[in-house]
Amino acid sequence: MAADTETEKERVNMKTRAAAVAILVTGVAHAQSSVTLYGLIDTGIVYQNTARRTPSRATSPGASLWSMQDGNIRTSRWGLRGNEDLGGGLSAVFWLENGFNVGTGAFRNGGDLFGRQAWIGLRASQYGTLTLGRQYDFLTDYVAPLSATSSEFAGKLASHVFDNDNLKHEMRLNNSVKFSSVSFNGFKTGAMYAFSGAAGAFANNSAYSFGASYSYGPFNFGGAYLQVNRPAQPALANASGAASTRDADQLTTGARQQIFGAGAQYKVANASLGLVWTHSITYDVTGIWQAGSTTTGALGGRCVKFDNFEINGRYFIRPDLSVGAAYTYTTGGFGGASKGFTSARPHWNSVMTQADYLLSQRTDIYLVGIYQRVGGANGNGAFAPSISTLDPSPGNEQVVAAVGFKHQF
Repeated sequence: MAADTETEKERVNMKTRAAAVAILVTGVAHAQSSVTLYGLIDTGIVYQNTARRTPSRATSPGASLWSMQDGNIRTSRWGLRGNEDLGGGLSAVFWLENGFNVGTGAFRNGGDLFGRQAWIGLRASQYGTLTLGRQYDFLTDYVAPLSATSSEFAGKLASHVFDNDNLKHEMRLNNSVKFSSVSFNGFKTGAMYAFSGAAGAFANNSAYSFGASYSYGPFNFGGAYLQVNRPAQPALANASGAASTRDADQLTTGARQQIFGAGAQYKVANASLGLVWTHSITYDVTGIWQAGSTTTGALGGRCVKFDNFEINGRYFIRPDLSVGAAYTYTTGGFGGASKGFTSARPHWNSVMTQADYLLSQRTDIYLVGIYQRVGGANGNGAFAPSISTLDPSPGNEQVVAAVGFKHQF
């Protein structure tokens, strides 16, 4: 009888141990996969010393403007990202990200649910990541972090005129296949191709991008190229292709668009210094990105080019307090059907200063000031001072000041 009781106890113990092992294995398997819900909210009060009045009073002088503006540094967003360990250094990864306006609660990116990013792919720990979906190009990945437009620095308000080089992350590429390598002794590279999705018109609004970066001690370097292929005739344009015109994220529109960029950064202790150059050109222009949307007229049928030369610096006075500044000189030109650049030679001088104070690891307060002046535009209103998504000035200069705060979760 005692032996039977002892045997029963052993069976119970074995079942208990088996259950414990099963729970442990389940826990380990769950630990190898993760899904993260995250977000960021950025809003503040913005002052402009002069801005264009409503269309009905367009010929009147400008007026000062106070407004609440969302996403002065970083666009407010929420998203889901995750990975699953498939074994052997291979993981499945995905990213879904929505943009929204704090002031109105409305979706950004033309109302798309996941208009900022939407992709899925595989990551090999020894080689890199292959992803498919709506994604950023390599100017955003490798050059923007070296600029004051970096999401960790002054962001959107420090963007170059009309965001002509996409360092402000406005344009994404739909239907894209992208490979980004891991770091090999500080060197990374990548390439991507975005399909047009149009039957019989493989190159009608297709796009490709490639780039590389290198880090060596306190030095960081990056360079990238982006080309969007579109027809010269607007009537033949494929609006839902790689660079969609339906999501309000396109930049200068027209025929073929090319953007080159390179930058360098030196970091030491609690300071950094950066240099960035970008060049963009769009043929047979139909619209230009201004005040947060693409406007037509004034440049129709012409080609337009920009060169941006930026120097920036940042200094951490304390771990929770930083100051920074940037100067950008932008030259522009446009011409007629000959694709010459003789009609005008506009140039912009832009100066930005910023202070940022961390209330916690996730919440900070910022103060940003920008001065922009344009010359040589020959009276063409399309080349008016234009700071980020704000209303442009009716004159040749504009001053903007913004105070706000960001919270990450």
